[in-house]
Amino acid sequence: MTNPNSPRHAATSTQGKYPWRAVVRTVFEVAIAAAVIAPLVIGAAGITGPAVAGFLAVTAAITRVMALPQVNVFLRKYAPWLADAPASALEVGDA
Repeated sequence: MTNPNSPRHAATSTQGKYPWRAVVRTVFEVAIAAAVIAPLVIGAAGITGPAVAGFLAVTAAITRVMALPQVNVFLRKYAPWLADAPASALEVGDA
């Protein structure tokens, strides 16, 4: 059984190989969530519980959708800067 915390395991994951891509994807997801709740934040006279809850819910939903294999295939084709790995790093049977 392999240890998921071992350095070898981290190097084989796409996050281990391309950590900057994971950062770009996370920033993209947070930016979309921030844009969705911006009216709530602006309308409220400060940060409120519902605004924070909305932000977290939208961020979680976007993150979940971005993790779907079908979304990664779409991103590799139409938005390669958001894909989990560059197209050149994919093996023949991965698409």
